[in-house]
Amino acid sequence: MYYYSTRDKNRDIKLTASQAILKGLAADGGLFVPSQLPTLSKSVSLELDYPTFAYETLKPFFEDDELLDELLDICKGAFNFPVELRELKDTSVLELFHGPTSAFKDFGARFLSFSMEKLLVKKGEKLCILVATSGDTGGAVASAFHKRQNLSVKVLFPKGRVAERQRRQLTCWDDNISSYEVRGSFDDCQRMVKSAFVDPELKNLSSANSINLGRLLPQMVYYVYASMLYQKRCGKKPVIIVPSGNVGNCTGAFWAKAIGAPIERIVLAVNANTTIPEYLSSGEYRPRDSVKTLANAMDVGAPSNMERLFNLFDSYEKMKENVTAYSVSDEEIKKTIKDEYAKEGYVLCPHTACAERVRLDHFNSEPTIIVSTAHPAKFETVVEPLINKTVEMPPALAKLVNMPSTFTEIGTDYKELFK
Repeated sequence: MYYYSTRDKNRDIKLTASQAILKGLAADGGLFVPSQLPTLSKSVSLELDYPTFAYETLKPFFEDDELLDELLDICKGAFNFPVELRELKDTSVLELFHGPTSAFKDFGARFLSFSMEKLLVKKGEKLCILVATSGDTGGAVASAFHKRQNLSVKVLFPKGRVAERQRRQLTCWDDNISSYEVRGSFDDCQRMVKSAFVDPELKNLSSANSINLGRLLPQMVYYVYASMLYQKRCGKKPVIIVPSGNVGNCTGAFWAKAIGAPIERIVLAVNANTTIPEYLSSGEYRPRDSVKTLANAMDVGAPSNMERLFNLFDSYEKMKENVTAYSVSDEEIKKTIKDEYAKEGYVLCPHTACAERVRLDHFNSEPTIIVSTAHPAKFETVVEPLINKTVEMPPALAKLVNMPSTFTEIGTDYKELFK
């Protein structure tokens, strides 16, 4: 198994999984993808505990890689919290917010940090991780990488565009973690990271965004797990509806389906940032500046992982056949949160509400899983007035948001990160 850049049409440069994980972004600015997508092994079984399930799923992606012998230990260390497929009256909810920062990104960030630490300690090398965040990524990465050997992290987040509790999660760290509030949008933060990577004067940099292969592979696993569990419970393949911003999470779902997970269809639920639905409608892909919404972690106008989807579905016809996307407005988000609580007593975060709105409007008679990407307590200023109730914070989240906050405000020139 080797990996190549989405921009390397001739596949001239082949990297191992470990090399791709440490590098983060390809030298040509592309994203790493596997040379082939293996078939899901019969050893992948719901009888296994989740870390071992993850190991068996990921093992073919690390064939002949230096991390293969340590992969099981990495999975056991990274996935030390539950994955829950909760059954509601009309759908199932894949709750991915039971990790240390109450967001789905704990899966990828922890797997990546454990993998990188093992590789760097073995090599006697150091890396600086740059991460742009529109909300949850930075907190998950900071938590996962805090005090990891041979690693330092610079977290960039857009000023005034993250929820207050998210901001506190991004800025409560010390030691090897530094946080930067950027006077701009998430897309500006993302451009700064990419510009730094291609600057020949800057060395020993890597990424912990979903552009990094080590983030994406573990996100594939929970879709294999959830779809197998759903099929066992219900006897059907589910339509999986994924709240989508930078498109890494849903790319994991597409890879899971491609290797044989029992998934009927994958649907993207986006907010008012409509780059993807407009592309699917018109055939013209036009990235643009992001629009601020209540589902702030999805405020992305130029989603990086579209390169991976273009690689997987290499024509507009194939993309239309496999990818479906719907946009949800802020008013629809608020209505969905309010209605769902009244109907089920279940509290949705704004991102999960996008998925539920899409289900209600387009798939309410089909077997579905909606993906819950973050705990609603992270968005209390949006959620609590709608349900007229205080949302209790998970203990791990409460601890983080009550810690002192430290960050540096900068402009949109990436060189300010290295002064």
